[in-house]
Amino acid sequence: MIDLKAFFPDLTGDQIKKFEQLPALYEDWNAKINVVSRKDIEELMTRHVLHSLGIAKVMKFVDGSDILDIGTGGGFPGIPLAIMFPNCKFVLVDSIGKKIKVVNGVAESLGLTNVTGIHERAENIDQKFDFIVSRAVTRMKPFYQWTKGKFKKENNNPLKNGILYLKGGDLEEEMSESKLRYKMHDLSNFFEDEFFETKKVVYVEKQ
Repeated sequence: MIDLKAFFPDLTGDQIKKFEQLPALYEDWNAKINVVSRKDIEELMTRHVLHSLGIAKVMKFVDGSDILDIGTGGGFPGIPLAIMFPNCKFVLVDSIGKKIKVVNGVAESLGLTNVTGIHERAENIDQKFDFIVSRAVTRMKPFYQWTKGKFKKENNNPLKNGILYLKGGDLEEEMSESKLRYKMHDLSNFFEDEFFETKKVVYVEKQ
């Protein structure tokens, strides 16, 4: 088990306990509904949990923030972020119903009252949010289209409202195609594991 406190020293005992429950919960759910590959389930804490928390290295959401996770799959990055920021509200959306069943099951087991899992296409979500997070669902240009009209007007966080997107590889071409203002953060600056060598958090300000 990786030591999350080494990366996030302010974690409380309750948060650590919740993070420690994740591997067993996902193993249990994965046996019923396959949402994480077998190879990744063994590396869940690094490849899913710590990867999701890369967003928390770039952005500390202020209490009361509303965050939408588009294409959450089995709950990444939304579930780890909801544990990290218990005073923020997270809506986790996926178009595949069985994945949302896992999300809601995990949230319930952990007692995460700040998580709502919704089986829906992102375009049909009609709330407004401070931030939209996601993990490599599609290229940024079509992804940005899905987010239109979903941001609150007022900015209450250290960064202006926008997208925090987890993605790997060479993203220059994809981002220039999107014609959006953005900033890239290398996760290798925060986490040493070789898994993070090409992984990034891309921040796109609401435009």
